[in-house]
Amino acid sequence: MLAYTIYLSFAGALALAFWPKALAKSARVFALLVALAGLGFALAGFIAAAGQGSVALADLAWVPALGIHYTLAADGISRVLVLLTGLAAVAGILFSWYIGDKPGDRANEFFAFFLALIGGVYGVFLSVDLFLLFVFYEIAIVPKYFLIAIWGSTRREYGAMKLALYSFAGSAMVLIGLLAAYAAAGSHTMNLQTLAQYPFPISFQMWAFPLVFTGFAILAGMWPFHTWAPTGHVAAPTAASMLLAGVVMKLGAYGCLRVAMTLFPHGLDPWGWSFLGIDSWRMVFALFAVIGIVYGAAVALVQNDFKFVIGYSSVSHMGLVLLGLLTLTQIGIDGAVLQMFSHGVLAGLLFATVGRIVYERTHTRDLGLLSKLQLGKAMPFAAWLFVIAGMASMGLPGFSGFVAEVQVLIGAWRAFPWFAGVAGVGIVVGIAYTWRAMQRAFFSDTPAVDASGAAIPIPVYEPVTWAEKAGVFLLAGTSLLIGLYPRLLLDQIVPAVQALPHAILTGGH
Repeated sequence: MLAYTIYLSFAGALALAFWPKALAKSARVFALLVALAGLGFALAGFIAAAGQGSVALADLAWVPALGIHYTLAADGISRVLVLLTGLAAVAGILFSWYIGDKPGDRANEFFAFFLALIGGVYGVFLSVDLFLLFVFYEIAIVPKYFLIAIWGSTRREYGAMKLALYSFAGSAMVLIGLLAAYAAAGSHTMNLQTLAQYPFPISFQMWAFPLVFTGFAILAGMWPFHTWAPTGHVAAPTAASMLLAGVVMKLGAYGCLRVAMTLFPHGLDPWGWSFLGIDSWRMVFALFAVIGIVYGAAVALVQNDFKFVIGYSSVSHMGLVLLGLLTLTQIGIDGAVLQMFSHGVLAGLLFATVGRIVYERTHTRDLGLLSKLQLGKAMPFAAWLFVIAGMASMGLPGFSGFVAEVQVLIGAWRAFPWFAGVAGVGIVVGIAYTWRAMQRAFFSDTPAVDASGAAIPIPVYEPVTWAEKAGVFLLAGTSLLIGLYPRLLLDQIVPAVQALPHAILTGGH
């Protein structure tokens, strides 16, 4: 059932590519129906596989001479992320409902690229054959370039090109590592499960692991390779920002866990010597993750562009994901996967609030200008929405972010006590930048006066549409549901993490 998410998305993209341009409004309706069907298959597959381990979905010979197969399967981790992708797809279309209202919007092309990206993401999360995974990974990169370059805003060509260059550089690193593993294992198969059982020499793993991990981590926004992320988020249209933060960055973190750590667990072993207390690649990347947590939060604290605040916050939150993975503890990896889901939902909600509800109405993202617009009174729905989404992103108990962050920090405390303390500082700074942005944008005390000193009346903006409200309730309701009852996801995540190769949870030993 889960495999239909891939086929349906690509079929919808193909249909929209040939959709009559004059029927722009019907194109978005069709795209929404396709996304809803995909979410339905994702939810049905999630429920049907409850209590099961990895479930095979397809296995067909693709390039038999090279041992390459079209092999799909899903365990608890994959099912959770496929469900996230379905939610992000539906919400992204709802917040893009305005596309098609004006001539020249090219709605059919926009939604065709959108569904093609979603199909690629579904494919990555469900692929078992590494060549197939890489193909889907590349497919997901191409549409996001066009979504930003054509429908973006601030420096869109620069943002799109920077994102594409970083993505393809990371992809090249991944491809080199995968081909090296394929050749070292005898050039018989690209099946991940088979290659994971092959005893690669430790000397081989010591260089292959950092190569592949870095290649994937670039897309996850790991410091110091993170700079594409805020730029890409700001340049992208709302739906593309939601997808970049919501699911595309998760492709990188998923690849780090599913491919790099699974194939080369001994790459995490100590080197046998240390430099300033750093004695393994595990420590190196954990340090990068912690720097990303604090750096992303600190830079978000001084931004005046509202969207840059959310962009850098994504770098900080993805640092938590990578730190959780590198704890090599059950609770840390559980928390990292749950944080992927939680951040995907909450980042999408924040980008929708800032990019669509606020920016498309006020035509500014400058916090200094927004502070004079009395948005708390002019847009009460947006104000309270940002309060809820911002507090949930900070880790307010009752929302999904709280459970995820607690698990990551417990795992980090067990593995890297000092790093856990520094990560905690980053979370505190996260509270500061969220409250600063909230206060300046919606609840500022700055008098609303013109150049002569006369009071400016509260502006009137376009009311929030039904599509935007539906997207808000979908994402906010999901975060609240998981926050109140995290077992809905953890009952699938925990067994899947326990089933990972033994070497991951034992630090490579």
